Amino acid sequence: MDEFNFYNSENDGYRGGFGGYVDPDPAPNTPFGTGGARPPKNKKGGAAKIIALVLACTIAGGGAGVGGAYLYSRMAGPQNSTTIYEEVRPQVQTVVNTNGGKPMTPEQLYAANLPSCVGITVNTTQNIWGQTTTSAASGSGFVLSQDGYIATNYHVIEEAAEDDTGAVTIEVSFANGDKYDARLIGGEKDNDIAVIKIEADNLTPVTLGDSSKLVVGEAVYAIGNPLGELTYSLTDGIVSALDRLITTNSTDESGRQESTTLNVLQTNCAINPGNSGGPLFDSYGNVVGVVSAKYTQSSNGVNAEGLGFALPINDVKGILSDIIEHGYVTGKPYMGVQVMNVSSEAQRYGITAGAAVSYVAEGSCAQKAGLQVNDIITAIDDTAIDSSPALTAALATGYKAGDTATLTVIRNQQELKLTITFDEKNAQTEANNQLQQNNQQQPSQDNGYGYGYQWPFNVFPW
Repeated sequence: MDEFNFYNSENDGYRGGFGGYVDPDPAPNTPFGTGGARPPKNKKGGAAKIIALVLACTIAGGGAGVGGAYLYSRMAGPQNSTTIYEEVRPQVQTVVNTNGGKPMTPEQLYAANLPSCVGITVNTTQNIWGQTTTSAASGSGFVLSQDGYIATNYHVIEEAAEDDTGAVTIEVSFANGDKYDARLIGGEKDNDIAVIKIEADNLTPVTLGDSSKLVVGEAVYAIGNPLGELTYSLTDGIVSALDRLITTNSTDESGRQESTTLNVLQTNCAINPGNSGGPLFDSYGNVVGVVSAKYTQSSNGVNAEGLGFALPINDVKGILSDIIEHGYVTGKPYMGVQVMNVSSEAQRYGITAGAAVSYVAEGSCAQKAGLQVNDIITAIDDTAIDSSPALTAALATGYKAGDTATLTVIRNQQELKLTITFDEKNAQTEANNQLQQNNQQQPSQDNGYGYGYQWPFNVFPW
């Protein structure tokens, strides 16, 4: 992704043991679930303001927490199972401060979780003028299970996910100096999350917390590799805000602009290139977020400090489980269209704001619903759509594959109602969409609206 800066890393290891903290024995097997936690809050639809971001790509850690754990198991044989630990923690007291929950000291938290910290290095080999060169991009991750499943950001391993030549490899490093080759299990670009796997046993997994219990002002901690050189650094801060919507931009292989809108929690923990994919801990030693980005500059050029962001762990628990089980996220809705923003310039000529359809895949649910090129989607059921990111946000937060919805569409300045039943987003539907797009000629400049200048849209796939 164009806006990401990658740095090489060198592990200098961990020396000493702080706090004398020892992880408790795992609890008996129970189904992986929310443990009675409140469901994630519905995220508001609508376009997020696009602000310059730097995604913090390079090394950081994981964690093994305290207290009772929920276990998620995928049996692959009597001696081979995958276990993900999930903690039920006390609710933070916001009026009367109590010490009943016994939070960990920073020293204890660091010592307990360091064995789960990993550095992820993505190596790319190229042949340039007969000479073989290797470049590396480094990121962070944390151990999910004793048998080697590791979570990270999608943008950390994006080159490996898009490579089909074998020229891109992934290496995982631990603080004790152990290194492993890793393979990609699967990734979810829209939510910036991925899972890789190493062949190892008896690893120290993290304990997943409950991000729905976080409150603004609560202490949080990150373990990471800032700048790719200061490996396994602990930084602390507070939860600055919850339920922020941020939008990142990138360019795909065809040169088209892509936009991703994420629901995140905001923190003032020091986050730099080197932290992407690493964990954000609460004071009980549980992972409550996945570090992903920081603001460096606003859209009007004002520099920013102390504005870091992490994906709430409740938003990605199901994604991680799906990737481990199936290699992709199941049940995700897919329309089989390309949509564009209607610019302010076009709106001055009377064109309605919304998500303008520039392409409809043959055989897709969008085609079956009667959606056509040049239609402008202005609502899904009762949710207003005024842009392409708004459409993406509405689909991601409110619908699953197989759900039926009513689209409000403007066609030739007339409002229509179309009924659509969403397909599932998977490798087959995406590949079919991409193949048709590659064979399709570029649309004419007037796009059927009769204007003689280039249509002022930005393209977003969905």
